[in-house]
Amino acid sequence: MDSTILVVEDEPEIQQLIAMNLQHAGYRALRAANVPAAETLMREVLPNMVLLDWTLPETLGVTFARRLRGDQRTADIPIIMLTARAQEADKVTALDAGVDDYITKPFSTRELLARIRAVMRRCAPQLNDEVIEIAGDIEFRMLHFFMTHVERVYSRAQLLDEVWGDNVFVEERTVDVHIRRLRQALAPTRHEGLIETVRGTGYRFRRNLA
Repeated sequence: MDSTILVVEDEPEIQQLIAMNLQHAGYRALRAANVPAAETLMREVLPNMVLLDWTLPETLGVTFARRLRGDQRTADIPIIMLTARAQEADKVTALDAGVDDYITKPFSTRELLARIRAVMRRCAPQLNDEVIEIAGDIEFRMLHFFMTHVERVYSRAQLLDEVWGDNVFVEERTVDVHIRRLRQALAPTRHEGLIETVRGTGYRFRRNLA
């Protein structure tokens, strides 16, 4: 299953090189040269991961990391910081700001891709190459996705991409059928209310029952 990675890097050559290597590795790469551009992109598309430079114009990457962690919509997105700052104090500051990994420049493509895979295994297991499936059970995959992306609203089209995969062509209303089945499966334990319908948008999996 493809995943989208946002590269926030103000050096055009580095930004292009990272994006190109991500695309060669099978990821979808979004690019931003500063925090306002990244925020504009993220209002349209929530990436599955952010690769974030520390030294950015106007707003520092570490400040943006704190902002992402403080926003319910983006709080669970894995963040890897890419920076030339190699001091222990800098690493501690970044980790305290909420980044999931810290890579010091210069780094190799192999190391970057390995770190991305490691963070995704830890923070977003549904994006691994391993397919979690029980007899083709869509409801199981949907529940797994929701539980690893709590409190984030997803449209039907996004759920189709994330649960069924990009190359599967089914009607968006198919999502409603499986949402109904999943709610029925959760009903005996009275957890069906965790799946919230967001009118005009899609669905959200709540962290707690009201």
